[in-house]
Amino acid sequence: MIPKYFFLTKGVGKHKEQLQSFELALRNAGIQHCNIVNVSSIIPPGCKLISRERGLKMLKPGEITFVVIAKNSTNEPHRLIASSIGVAIPSGKSHYGYLSEHHSFGQTDEAAGDYAEDLAATMLATTMGIPFDPEVAWDERKQLFKTSGLIIKTTNITQSATGDKNGLWTTAIAAAVFVPEKRR
Repeated sequence: MIPKYFFLTKGVGKHKEQLQSFELALRNAGIQHCNIVNVSSIIPPGCKLISRERGLKMLKPGEITFVVIAKNSTNEPHRLIASSIGVAIPSGKSHYGYLSEHHSFGQTDEAAGDYAEDLAATMLATTMGIPFDPEVAWDERKQLFKTSGLIIKTTNITQSATGDKNGLWTTAIAAAVFVPEKRR
């Protein structure tokens, strides 16, 4: 039961009920029809990142679907929330990669995304023995990781939202969705 593919998606939903705002965020992300199972942060060796469009076409209604999901909700008017998934993919096909989830208040898309991406890359780097200084800015470390030849790709997907002005629940999600095999 090792996934062959994964894709990134995000969404936001607003409703008077918190659960319904989450459902609407899942709909916005295109994964509402799946039975979602949260898993931890490992990208299996050789698991390929595919487009959201391709990944969504591969899912079937009611399917048990493994995801790494970041979720944040608020009913506080005008409160900025963000949910982000960071991705770090190794160059070697025999080594696993990392996903990280980050949920924050008051951070922009860019700040939350950089944080999640940095977190995933740092977790991967430490397992591969890449030396780095955590006090160095993320942009510099990102270059170090890539020039090492051991990490070929880092990225993130981030969804931010501002709490509804009338106090409706607002939920932001970001997810890495695993797909077990190529389907037609």
